[in-house]
Amino acid sequence: MFPVKRGVKYPSPLPYFAFFMTFDAFDVIVVGGGHAGAEASVAAANMGAKTLLVTLNIDTICQMSCNPAMGGVAKGQIVREIDALGGCSGIITDHSMIQFRMLNLSKGPAMWSPRAQCDKVQFSLNWRHQLEQTPNLSIWQDEATEVIISGGVACGVRTRMGIEIPAKAVVLTNGTFLNGTIYIGEGRWQGGRIGERSAVGLSDQLREMGFEVERLKTGTPVRIDGRTINFSLLDVQPGDDKPQRFSYTDTPALHQQRPCYIAYTNEHTHDVLRTGFDRSPLYTGRIQGHGPRYCPSIEDKIVRFADKNRHQLFVEPEGWKTNSYYLNGFSSSLPLDVQLDALHTISGFEQAQIYKPGYAIEYDYFPPTQLNYTLETKHVENLYFAGQINGTTGYEEAACQGLMAGINAVLKITGKPSFVLNRTQAYIGVLIDDLVTKGVDEPYRMFTSRAEYRILLRQDNADVRLTPLSHQLGFASDERMRRVGEKVRYSDQLSQFINDTSVLPSEANEMLESLSTPPLQQKVKLVNLLLRPEVNMDNLLSISPTLQETIATIPEEVRADTVSATEVQLKYQRYIEKERDVANRILKFENVQLPDNFDYFTLQSLSYEAREKLNKMRPRTIGQASRISGVSPADVSVLLIAFNKI
Repeated sequence: MFPVKRGVKYPSPLPYFAFFMTFDAFDVIVVGGGHAGAEASVAAANMGAKTLLVTLNIDTICQMSCNPAMGGVAKGQIVREIDALGGCSGIITDHSMIQFRMLNLSKGPAMWSPRAQCDKVQFSLNWRHQLEQTPNLSIWQDEATEVIISGGVACGVRTRMGIEIPAKAVVLTNGTFLNGTIYIGEGRWQGGRIGERSAVGLSDQLREMGFEVERLKTGTPVRIDGRTINFSLLDVQPGDDKPQRFSYTDTPALHQQRPCYIAYTNEHTHDVLRTGFDRSPLYTGRIQGHGPRYCPSIEDKIVRFADKNRHQLFVEPEGWKTNSYYLNGFSSSLPLDVQLDALHTISGFEQAQIYKPGYAIEYDYFPPTQLNYTLETKHVENLYFAGQINGTTGYEEAACQGLMAGINAVLKITGKPSFVLNRTQAYIGVLIDDLVTKGVDEPYRMFTSRAEYRILLRQDNADVRLTPLSHQLGFASDERMRRVGEKVRYSDQLSQFINDTSVLPSEANEMLESLSTPPLQQKVKLVNLLLRPEVNMDNLLSISPTLQETIATIPEEVRADTVSATEVQLKYQRYIEKERDVANRILKFENVQLPDNFDYFTLQSLSYEAREKLNKMRPRTIGQASRISGVSPADVSVLLIAFNKI
């Protein structure tokens, strides 16, 4: 796997080793085998860098610690973006899914979000196989306890085994493991996940070097034995009739699906939960870190939404060959007896038995305002942070950061320009911009509402938006670029056909009447029918044999994506063009560069808070400066005048 040399005995905390090992130098070392670490490792290796992934446990690579699903509102767009950039999360998901649903289809296309329920064991195994089969990538099971820094530059890591591993760049993706502490009721112990030890040393070293280190909290619910659930009392939530895929490559189609279910808490459930508040680590002050506002524990919900007499829960299978179910929405750190008593008050769970209790975990993170837009730290050169240690929550948010950190680490050490996405290009750009300019005071989760240009950043066009950029880097393959080119070409041809082809009233009225939309009085273009809210592409196909023939000429590998993207583009063209115009006007200032080392305290016209924030944050552009909390529109005007940019 990598060169090993024998020498003297270890001068280490493991004296039973009979030989000393040294590693040849790597280009990039990635610390942490979660979703961020896996994407960072593959990205760096695929760009030609000699890469090492250091993980505490090779058997838990990319474990789905929380819910067994990928995607969801805005998160599904991120997975599509990762795939378009040449990452692996979409491919792994497609090979592991047991259910697919496109969320929010009753809303506009900016809100459509793919989500896949996964076999969590298979997901982890598929990721491990991907890592082990990636050229230039080695794996080492150990704990990195220190970053080796020389002259303000990261140049390797030291491990718990006493090994020093040199590298040109280091990417930290430690997740919830940095000084992780697990809580169940009044119980408390060290751990990065239940049953796994936490990582100790790195946080303390970086704090001593001047990094800000703070605490956040997250949690997870009980895992339930499905044999003890009465599913007949629950609402069934099946997958889509025609399940799609995340990846734009030829991943396998999903032919068989497992259903999810919906359950509800009740007032009795809430009464039982309240009996444990005096032993709850959240309400006794033992947990200091802020938890996720948009994915709160069940005890948080009944306090914050005291007027609600019930809360919806999602009952999600964890795989094909397991009885384990995840009770989404029932995250808790309450004492185990309270968790069980409350669970048994929910309809369908009266006799439920659990495999694993719910728990909270508190962990160290580094406020992300300490990062550049490449995710390189400002304090130490060639050191990158990605994932939950930047204050985010969610597999998808972590994975995209890992991808960007891995790409930028390789670009930096090879002397090439950095790769940064802006807010008009990708949800990934929105996420990183939010982190770096605004920071976090709770675990950051992506929503469509965070993106100003969400109708431009749809899940159906991620490949068109991003694959050309990735291909220019030499990261996305020629094959991926070829498929994008075909999709664009055939979509243009299909759009032209629909714009040019007419339909008679006698051909369309029966279909229109069945949809309760007014019949035609004269011949019209197909595109005019498609603009009606009630009409979709399938309706046009039912009345136009020539449209069917045109679509049949599109290669099957890109046909479904092409037809779907064309429908959205035609149906919402006016909205898309309007948003693109707004985005282009904003970009006029977005790309106005600011000097690197300017002392903003010399600009007395700026508010004191703006001067303080600008000196600390060091935004690269006027656009980034405008999004910093405390920088007002008046301050932005001062900057434009000061640097003669108006």
